[in-house]
Amino acid sequence: MNNPFQNISARQKTLIIVTIMLVAVLEVLDSTIVNVALPNMMPSLNANQDQITWVLTSYVVAAAMMLPLTGFLSNRIGIKNLLLVDIAGFLVSSFLCGTANALNMMVFYRLLQGGFGAALIPLSQSILRESFPLEEQGKAMAIWGLGIMAAPVFGPTLGGYIVAHASWRWIFYLNAPICFLGLIMTLIVIPQTEKTPQKIDYIGIFLMFVGIGCLQIFLDQGNSNNWFRSNYILLMAVISVFSMTLFIIRSLSHKTPVITLSIFRDRNFTLSTILLALYCGCLFGFVTLQPIMLENLFHYNTMLAGETMIAIGLSSAVSMGISSFLMNRFNVKIILIVSILFSAFATFQFSKISLVATQMDFIIDNLFFGFGLGLFMVPLTTYSLATLPKKNITEAAGLFSYGRMLGTSVGVSLLSTLIARETQINWLQLNEHVSVFNHNFRMWLYRQHWGSHNPKALVLLQKNLLAQSSMIAFVDAFYLMSILLICFIPLVLCLKTVALKEGTVNTGH
Repeated sequence: MNNPFQNISARQKTLIIVTIMLVAVLEVLDSTIVNVALPNMMPSLNANQDQITWVLTSYVVAAAMMLPLTGFLSNRIGIKNLLLVDIAGFLVSSFLCGTANALNMMVFYRLLQGGFGAALIPLSQSILRESFPLEEQGKAMAIWGLGIMAAPVFGPTLGGYIVAHASWRWIFYLNAPICFLGLIMTLIVIPQTEKTPQKIDYIGIFLMFVGIGCLQIFLDQGNSNNWFRSNYILLMAVISVFSMTLFIIRSLSHKTPVITLSIFRDRNFTLSTILLALYCGCLFGFVTLQPIMLENLFHYNTMLAGETMIAIGLSSAVSMGISSFLMNRFNVKIILIVSILFSAFATFQFSKISLVATQMDFIIDNLFFGFGLGLFMVPLTTYSLATLPKKNITEAAGLFSYGRMLGTSVGVSLLSTLIARETQINWLQLNEHVSVFNHNFRMWLYRQHWGSHNPKALVLLQKNLLAQSSMIAFVDAFYLMSILLICFIPLVLCLKTVALKEGTVNTGH
């Protein structure tokens, strides 16, 4: 089969990177930029605090359901055609999101937006793999990764700036010029690929949609619904397990399955996907929890919290910039281990903070975390597809991206649950020590010049106890992240060593 990406000029390669960065950044940015605007959306959409979370959940559910179909759809209509359809669909659905005046309309439009945006990252990753030989993958992935990994960090800051100076609707309207430019560049720059006719397994698609959709609802809504104490969440879990089991059985026995599960026989792809899911669970847990902590406990406003976290994006940009240089000189497994150690060190440093920590303390630790992040993503993404046959690249890229999304959902859900539960436990334990017989309590009252029955003393005391309870919970969550990150190292050691030259794979360890 003729490869349209062969023999393209260096100039066209540069334009391809710019094009796919534009469209891929859109998807990642829109998954995080909306978070800070939710309070402003509530009165416009007539929604309460519990209902408004469906604006986030609907996007994630739709994206999760469509991601595994990337390979199947690209085979049927071609990579370029699928990219054009997705960009155009993302453009229209983004505009519709900006016009929504009711929650049910917004949820429907976000489902469309998530569905069209799902394939943008795996398609861009597949196009990179097709356009550049293996020895140039590090440099290409580093440039591409600058946008992909910076977007989640800068998203909340950009969203906060838009909300502070304009309507929340502009968060969606601003997608239009980027989408339009992406459409034009895709039409001009991306070569047309051949189509591969394939029968549609409608039952398989239905089982996959039900299984993945219920799984994402279970993960996104579980914490707010008290997990298995909720019949609704329990039902979602049962339906998901049942549907996914039937889907796997059908995929293994069907002649033309929706997903080629045999891709997971490739050790590097499977281990890389697992590593990505685990790392992103910690990464996005870290990125999600930190602004909550900064705003609730340290009373930073949205802009100040965003400025504090920009350090992650800046340092990851630096490490991504040198990652291709390092990949040509050192074993990738060594680079991955060093990156994990940087991230683990940063989260461990966060586990030692207190309520008197300064903004500079956070910035320094964020610089370490971001540096590890940049070193991790580029080599792992390159390794994930390096040993796969080209016919499976696009499908594998979709499954690899789904690993990122699944790991993010699991990590954020579990860590949010840990914070909520432990805060409550800590508050009860600290309250046990509030007694007039406690010397420290009497000294605290004496320094405030208050008696034990002073209403102001009780209010201030409860406020301090709640802050300390939350602080302990956050500290424990960061400590847990550092331990988990260290535990990922054995998986890195199990990867096959790949000589980054086209057609050469060293299966040694």
